[in-house]
Amino acid sequence: MSERSKSEAGNGADREHDVLERLAFANLREQRRARRWGIFFKLFFVVYLVLILVLFRLDSVAPSLGDHTALVELEGVIAANGDIDADRVVKGLRKAFEADGVKGVILRVNSPGGSPVQASYINGEITRLREKHPDISLVAVISDICASGGYYAAVAADKIYADKSSIVGSIGVLMDSFGFVDTMKKIGVERRLLTAGEHKAMLDPFSPLDPVDVRHTEGVLKQVHKHFIDVVRSGRGERLAANEDIFSGLFWTGEEARKLGLIDEFGSAGFVAREIFGAEKIVDYTPSASLLEQFAQHLGIGMSKTLGAETLHSFFRIR
Repeated sequence: MSERSKSEAGNGADREHDVLERLAFANLREQRRARRWGIFFKLFFVVYLVLILVLFRLDSVAPSLGDHTALVELEGVIAANGDIDADRVVKGLRKAFEADGVKGVILRVNSPGGSPVQASYINGEITRLREKHPDISLVAVISDICASGGYYAAVAADKIYADKSSIVGSIGVLMDSFGFVDTMKKIGVERRLLTAGEHKAMLDPFSPLDPVDVRHTEGVLKQVHKHFIDVVRSGRGERLAANEDIFSGLFWTGEEARKLGLIDEFGSAGFVAREIFGAEKIVDYTPSASLLEQFAQHLGIGMSKTLGAETLHSFFRIR
């Protein structure tokens, strides 16, 4: 072999060695990077777990608060996974009734309504807790609005207070959607809908209304409305005025609502705590969203559930 050939062979071996060396170092760097990320995520999980345990411990071991008035907020639209989730409200109510030093419970309501099922759940739990703790009174205090499902929940209280300008009532049920049949004809769109079940496409917005479906739906609405009326009559009793407009879906100011027997007196949460319960100190027992729920909301993971709940709410709600 000539000197030139030996030199080229040596250079080739050196290049191959360099390539192998670079690959080895790159693989080593990748392994180190993977280990660092692995350690980071493990530490993150441990810190998160410790934080959850600490918060759970703080939540489960309540400090001695002395005599006070318990407050649970009912703020926003009533819907599962919505502003007002019945499970969360019930958790706060139970904690309030069972806490030491509670002289009375205030349910502060500011809600336009929402799901009849969620509202009924809250109403039923208030009734149960009042029976279980007869020495603790629960008073509903209306701020801006207590309509529909908000009133459905509040009517289980011993008494209802409001401001003269609060909006109260709207005892009714509705189901709404849109109809696009004529629009489809104008733009030349053909609706293709396949179903199994004669009425599965009931109230489909892209199909003409079927009188049979309308009658059936109206029957369902009347049934839910009757449930609502029964709950109001049970909660308010003889305090209600003999006026059928009360159940027509109309709403009134607090001043008119008092005349109709929908509320008892005028007053704020502070007034009730100070003058009715004799415990001016107010402690909020409304459960806040968990860290996991807040994290999910920030990442948008709960988007599908929220959209689903809002879709149902916009279609069928008490108002």
